[in-house]
Formats: sequence, C-alpha cells, structure tokens
Amino acid sequence: MENYFKLKERGTTVRTELMAGLTTFMAMAYILMVNAGMFADPFGDGTNVLGVSYGAIYIATAISAVVGTVLIGLLANLPLAQASGMGLNAYFVYTVCVGLQMTYANALVLVLFDGLLFVLLTITGLRKVIFDAIPKEVKVAISAGIGLFIAFIGLQNAGIVVNDGATCVNLASFNVFSGSATWAGIFPMLLTILAVFAIGAMSKKKVKGAVLWGILGATVLYYAIGLVTVPGFYAAAVAPNLTSDFFGAFKDFGSQAFLKVFTEGFDFSGYIAANGAGAFVVTLLTTMLAFCMVDMFDTLGTLYGACACGGLLTKEGDVPNMNRAMLADAVATCAGSVCGTSTVTTFVESSAGVAEGGRTGLASMATAALFFIAMFLAPVAQLIPTYACAAALIYVGVLMMSNVRNINWDDPAAAVVGFLTVAIMPLTYNISYGIAFGLISYIFVKLFTGKVKEVNVGTWVIGILFALMFFLTH
Repeated sequence: MENYFKLKERGTTVRTELMAGLTTFMAMAYILMVNAGMFADPFGDGTNVLGVSYGAIYIATAISAVVGTVLIGLLANLPLAQASGMGLNAYFVYTVCVGLQMTYANALVLVLFDGLLFVLLTITGLRKVIFDAIPKEVKVAISAGIGLFIAFIGLQNAGIVVNDGATCVNLASFNVFSGSATWAGIFPMLLTILAVFAIGAMSKKKVKGAVLWGILGATVLYYAIGLVTVPGFYAAAVAPNLTSDFFGAFKDFGSQAFLKVFTEGFDFSGYIAANGAGAFVVTLLTTMLAFCMVDMFDTLGTLYGACACGGLLTKEGDVPNMNRAMLADAVATCAGSVCGTSTVTTFVESSAGVAEGGRTGLASMATAALFFIAMFLAPVAQLIPTYACAAALIYVGVLMMSNVRNINWDDPAAAVVGFLTVAIMPLTYNISYGIAFGLISYIFVKLFTGKVKEVNVGTWVIGILFALMFFLTH
C-alpha cells in the first residue's frame, strides 16, 4: 500500500485513510436511498412512472459507485468517491423521462453517449484543455461555491431549511407551543445543529476523526432519544428497515435495470411516432449537450474544490492526475448506464473524507468496499439517519468556504465573477451553473473593460456552449 498509494509522501497513514473512506461513505450513503426513491417514485405518490423498482435502482447505484470509486482510487490515487450525481439524476427523471416522455431505457442511451464522449475527450486530452480554459477568477471561487452548496444540501437534508412555497427557502419551525411543530420533528434538527457544534469543537481540539465521531454520536443520540421520547418511533424508523427483503433487490436489478440500455434503449420509435423525426433529432442533440455540460463541469468543479480543500493541488494549482480522474469518471458513467442508473460523477461529499485527512486512493478503496457491503445490507444502511450525515456536510461547507478569501474583492471585475460563481451554485442547486455564470460574466466583464483580448479561445468556446445549453435545453 505504501508503494502504490504513496502514503508517507502525502503525509498520511493507513488508519487515517480508512477513517476518511468511512467518513466519505457515511456522508454520501444517502445517494443509495435518494436515487432509488427518485427513480421508483418521482412524485412521492406511489406512481412508478419509469417502470423500475426501488430495489433495482438501489443495486444499480451501489454497483456503479463501487466501479467509479475504485477506478478513481486506483487510476488517479485521489481520496474521492463517485456515484450517481444529484442534479443529474433529477434531470434524467424529471426532464428526460417525465418532461420529454422518453422511456427509462431511452434515457440510459443518452447517459451511455455521455460517458463514451467523455472517454474520447479524456484520451485526446481535450478535457484538460477545457479545464485550463477556466479563468483564475472562476477557479478560486469554485471550492467556496461548492462549500456553500453542500452546506445548503446538509441544511435541507436535516429539514432545517425548508421550501415554504412563498420565498422558496425558510427556517423550519421550532415552536412546539403553537402546535405548528412537534418534538418528533424538532429533535432530529437539534441533533444536527448540536453535531455541527461538536465537530467544530473537536476539530479545534485536534481530535482525530472529528467528523466521523460527530456522525456516530448523532446517530446514537437519534435512536436513544427517539426510542425514549417519541411514541411509535421503533415501528416507524427502525422496524421497516430490519424486516425488508435483503435479496429481492438483486432479482429486480437483473430483470428491470441491468443491460436495459442495450435490450430496449435504442428503440426510439415511440418518441418519433409521437413527436416526429425532426423533433427527435433536435431533442437528442440538445439533451446530450445538457448531460455532457453538466457532467463535465460538475466533475471538474468537484475535483478542483475537493483537492483545494485538502491541499492536494500541484504547485501550478492543478488537480494531480486529473486526466486519470476524468477517465475514471467517464468509464463509471458508461458502467452506470449499463447497470441502469443516471450519470456517475465525483461527489462533492468526498470533501468530508478529505477534511478527515484522506490524501490517497486508499481512502477511495475503503469507501468502495463499504458501498459493496451496502448492497447486501440495504435495510441496515438506511438506519444511518440523514440528520447525522447532514452535520458532516454542513461542517465541510464551513471548511471549504474559507477559500472565499482568495477572491480579489478589491477588484470589482474579479468580485462580480467570483460572487456569481459562488452564489449561483446553491441558489440553482447545480455546480455547473455556477461555473457557467462565472465564465459568462468573466467574458462580458473583459468585453466591457476593453480587455477582451485576455479571453482565450477555449474560454469563448465554453462560454458559448453554456449559453446554448441555457437557451436550448433549460
């Protein structure tokens, strides 16, 4: 392990890497349940629009996560993990399948094309060229934007930030006296907040494994308090997970998801009959563009942000072994389409493991092993409450926001670009949109200040592609 992962060279140990891998898994294990639920019941009303079960997608998500995480660990030696991306899965389900009325198998074909195109771009080196085209003003803001974004995700997962229908975001009610809130709803949110405070305090005291201990402590308290103070807690939160079918999901995976991209995916006759050949070509091209742009810049942004957070960037400010990391992402996306899930991408929650001290691909191996085990222990994995993992996400957001100091706020031109990059990510729930607004604003600022010659060709091309994506597909 020392020779392959270069542990001493990166100032880490086997124990630290294993704990980092465990922390990353616990921070992103929710994707197994969230992705499965989104595919099987998109509207939360029991209607199976896509015709695929919860169990089938659970297994597909786990397998693709194992493949992607192992690849990025072995090929790039980075402490990152991959799985079906949040945002990309929503685009797959709600835009392509529900909105455009393509079948589940048809949408998998678009994911496959996305992966194959990225393999080509990586082999030819064009992905590195694209990353180099991102100006410094945007790069320095990426990790701060991702930090705010994942903290927002954590606050939402904990139920602390809610959509009130009027302002889109609001603070959940903690008022148990007016009848608008109950102890059963309040105590998990309080645990999340308490866990964030505890993680911060332990980190200040240099306690190893602070994030992990925070997650475990919150989990223990969640069940201890719930079982003692909430009537019916066991029947609602524990029993369903312990009595579920452990192996039925594999049967559904084999019959409903695995290889559907090849057996049914290339049959677009239903869509063509309903919309016409011309509409099919336009829809196919623009949808593929959207998949490619979102996937590419989600991955680029996460790689840079996570590596910057852990001090893993090279002296030149680049992501180490970036082409290999890109190749791992591309191959994992292809594998995901074959398994039956949406685009696989590097997860921003990997930053939790980096914050815990992960510096090599050994941490990825630990995360992948836990995803493999989770395939057989789906009900048990669901016992880790979202409220505990949410605390880790919020704290990592705190750490990553420190990079906001690298934005040159004294320069109005740089400040506008940096601010839009940071703000748009959480406000649109999309990393790539933040990068898009940053790039487009950079081009216009240079244009209006008479410095348009400083904008290189690559930046122009990417900016135009982002604009086309917004106008043609969003």
